[in-house]
Parts: sequence; C-alpha cells; structure tokens
Amino acid sequence: MSHFLSVAFQVVYVVGAVLLLFGAAVFVHEFGHYLVARKRGMKVEAFAIGFGPKLFGWRKHGIDYAWRLIPAGGYVKLPQMITSEALEGKHEGTEPLPPAEPLSKILVAVAGPFMNVVFAFVIASVIYFTGLPVAINPSIVGYVEPNSAEAKLGIKPGDEIVAVNGQPVKSWQEVQKLTVLARTNIIPVVVARQGQRTTYQLEAKSNELIGGKFLNLDPEDHPEVLEAAPGTPAAAAGIKPKDVITSFAGIPIGNRDQLIEMIQKRGGEATEIRVDRGGQKISLTVTPALDPSTKKGRIGALLGNPSRYEVMKPGPSPWFQVVEVWNRTMDTFKALWHSKQTGVGAKDLSGPVGILALLATQVNTDYRLALSFLVLLNINLAILNLLPVPVLDGGHIMMAIVEKIRGRALSAKVQEYATTAFAVLLISFMLYVSFHDINRFRLFKAMFQQDTQVGPAPAKTVEPAGK
Repeated sequence: MSHFLSVAFQVVYVVGAVLLLFGAAVFVHEFGHYLVARKRGMKVEAFAIGFGPKLFGWRKHGIDYAWRLIPAGGYVKLPQMITSEALEGKHEGTEPLPPAEPLSKILVAVAGPFMNVVFAFVIASVIYFTGLPVAINPSIVGYVEPNSAEAKLGIKPGDEIVAVNGQPVKSWQEVQKLTVLARTNIIPVVVARQGQRTTYQLEAKSNELIGGKFLNLDPEDHPEVLEAAPGTPAAAAGIKPKDVITSFAGIPIGNRDQLIEMIQKRGGEATEIRVDRGGQKISLTVTPALDPSTKKGRIGALLGNPSRYEVMKPGPSPWFQVVEVWNRTMDTFKALWHSKQTGVGAKDLSGPVGILALLATQVNTDYRLALSFLVLLNINLAILNLLPVPVLDGGHIMMAIVEKIRGRALSAKVQEYATTAFAVLLISFMLYVSFHDINRFRLFKAMFQQDTQVGPAPAKTVEPAGK
C-alpha cells in the first residue's frame, strides 16, 4: 500500500509540475501581449491558456479568461489585430472598433517573446544560485561490436573519445549531439589510448526510434533494468527494475548492447546473471526464451544505461545559459536547413507531446534540470514566435510594418485568409510531429524510468592486481 501511495504521489507531483512549468511559459508570453494591449488602449476579448474545449474560466471587465483542454499554447484575443478564427473563434463583439496603430500592433506582438526572454533570465538566475546538474558520463567506449568496421579499425573497449568532427568532447552527451548535427555520415573521431591519439573516419548510422544518426560505439556503463514484464524469463528469474547487471555467463558486462548480444546467443540455456540491487550483489539464473522466428534468445527486459550528473554550484551565469540555448537552437536550424547532409528532419523535432514528455523526465530527475529545460523552452518560444509567418507574432510585426510603409493596412480578407491558412498549417505540423512523438513513446518511457545519479562524481578506485 505504501509503495502504491508513493507511486501515486510521484505521478501527481510530476504531472502537476509539468503543467505548472509549461503553463508558466505560455502564461508569461500571453500576459506580455495582454499587458501591452491594455496599456495601448486596445480591446481585449479573451485570455486563454491552451486551445480546444474550455476546462474552466471566468469573465471579468468584459474579458473571458479560460484554461483550455490542449496545453499546446494559448492566446489573447485582440479583435483589432487580425487573428485566426481556426484557433481563437470568431469576433463576438457587434460594435465597430477603431483600427489599431501599426506601432501598437508591433509593440503588442513583440511583448510576448520579450516576456519569454525576461522569464528565461529569471529562471537562469535561480539556477545560478541553486546550482545545475551537469552530465558527467565520460566518453569512454564500453563495447565494440565484434567484426564491425570499428573493431577492424582497432577501436577497443576502454578507448576514450576526445573529439568529434573537430570539436572536443568530455561526455557521451556531447558525442551524440555533435554526431547528430554533423553534415555528413562519415565523421572524424579522435580516440585516445594511453596518451596516444588516433583519428578515425567513422560512419554514423540512423536510428529510426530516436531520430538522427549515431556512432556504432557505446558507453562504458553496466546496463540497468528499466522494466521486467510479468511472464517473461527476466521476471521468472527474479530480475527487478533498477537492477544493474554486472555479469552474464561469468563475463563482465560493460554495455547494454554487449548484454543483448550475449543473451541472443544463449536461447534456451540456463545462465547465471549477476546484478547489483541497491548495493547488494545478487546471483540469479535466467533462461532466455528462444524466438522461433529469429532463432535468438531474449529475456523480456527493457534495458538502459544510467545517467550521472554532478552539481555545478554556483551554476553557470544567466547570460551563459541563454547564449548556450541560442547556440543550440541555431545549430538545430542549421541542421534542418542542411537536412540532406545531416539527416535531421521535421520528424525528429518534438511537438507538444514530446515537450511535455521531456519536461516530465527532467522533473522526475531533478527540479534544476526541469528549470534548465524551461529556459530552453522560453527562448525557443521567443525565437519561433518571431518568425515572419502569419499567425505568429513575427507575422503580425511584418504586416504592421507593411501597413506603416504603405500608409494603409492590407485588406482584412487577405490578412484573415493568410492567417487562417497558416494556422491550419501550424496545427497540421503540430499533429505531424506529435504523431512521431507518440511513436517514440517507448523511448520517452525508458528515459523517464532510467536511473539517474545526481551528486558529486563518484571516485574511481583501482583494485590491487590478483584480486
């Protein structure tokens, strides 16, 4: 019963925190529009967080306030600015309204992204004082597939990757990021062994589940059991979630792929498997089921590699955090622009579903990581909303500038048709990326369940020879 209550509390905490943090990013954006519109004397009909059916709301001073079902954005309904009926509904007022000045439209449009940037700096300042967990999974090779191109080149377990595509790296996270963003599948990788450095031209291969491309090398870490479904050989053997597998058939395990390969070779054979369960070493016996179609063994456990973080305190400066987010965002745009070379496409982006899932993972790991993700989210909201596309803030700014130059606004029909058309395209795009997010549900689930250690970097010990 206590375990059930603990899990229920964790679920409520994560869901509540995700909605609060995501809602806060949307709220400050829309509040910026709302505040400046009121200051400029413009008519405000509605203020909503989310789209779709209204969950709850109230009316005050002629303004409808609401929280709606789909937490994928929000809006302030300003009838003096051309908006999209596809997203916000029709204008409810009957009285004619005086046109808003182009300057007012520009100020209102800019206010939303500006508030996101301000909010990002506020959160980054909190992170500076609370500290920030930084990934410390070292870029040590833990497993090289036998007879692979990498093995034939001479790369071995224990080698350290020190540079990828001309950029120095210190963690597997950096290795993966630079590999994904590289504009070619053949990537120069510098590997160090006993002080000697060798540059290899390695081929990166696409991963349909995660999206993007990855090197055919894996980190040095014991795999961790994320899930052992009932009725599987893993469950029958007594293997439990959070077990860290240290050896199989008497052979030390340094990586998930190594373990999978060994399991596949021992279908139907009872095999010793040793696990570390909360510091306790346990020896179990598992008999991998033989898949008749592939002739390979499997135990029915979902495996992952634990992540380790070391808290940097104080955290990086707010300016550094925001600039780093800006650089990451620009790198992503460049990768999309050069999609043929990088392999990064729209399907690899995250929509509302993926964003909420990633935010939930960060909340479940450490609140400071969730705050850091919120800095990223706010800066991205600001950048994307300033794109000169009708229905986005940048589109309003562009049309207001055209109005100022021409001395008169574009016709209401042209603006409404353009805005509605792009609103439909935006909704379609969100549905497209959300579809791929749903296809990656297993990945998000594994990330959520993955064991993460946050604290000082563990000290390495060396055992005397002969033990």
